[in-house]
Amino acid sequence: MATETASDDDIDPRRLRSRARLLDAAARLLSTGGVEAVTVDAVTRASKVAKTTLYRHFDSATELLAATFERVLPQVTPPPATGTVREQLVELLSRQATLLHEAPLHLTLLAWVSLGPADDGSRSSLRAQVIEQYRQPFDRLLDSPEARAELGEFDLSLALAQLLGPLIFGVMTGIRTIDRDDCVRIVDDFFATHRG
Repeated sequence: MATETASDDDIDPRRLRSRARLLDAAARLLSTGGVEAVTVDAVTRASKVAKTTLYRHFDSATELLAATFERVLPQVTPPPATGTVREQLVELLSRQATLLHEAPLHLTLLAWVSLGPADDGSRSSLRAQVIEQYRQPFDRLLDSPEARAELGEFDLSLALAQLLGPLIFGVMTGIRTIDRDDCVRIVDDFFATHRG
């Protein structure tokens, strides 16, 4: 990773501005041209920031792309803390489905992260962050005493694959857009499997 520290950025506002310009340019390129458009040359040209400055902030194009994704990554909104476990899970899954449908960059991120680890570790670091972001609201809900009482013991990672798998597969393959009714069926199937 680049050698600058947070305190270096805090001291020099020019560094903050140049980093912001680089990430803004990379985000525009990503949204209009996909992952392939985010090259060092394209970003420096669009941001009007020198290559040497870019390399002061990012050790590689992969690290730049990871930081760009990190910046544009939509946040997962947890469900309201009221209602049954089933109702909360349907709401959480529906929010995920909407996010996948309405945020094409989010889908691009998932595809890029799934390609495997990069040599410099930035992709695996971003993968861990994305997984944690997805897992956190599901883990909190599914690991609650109410969910465990209702569903019994189960593997949380497998539960995530069972719940999110259909959403991601549907969107990435283009087979269909998963709507709230689909989310209800996915959650009801999950409950039927774990209650029986």
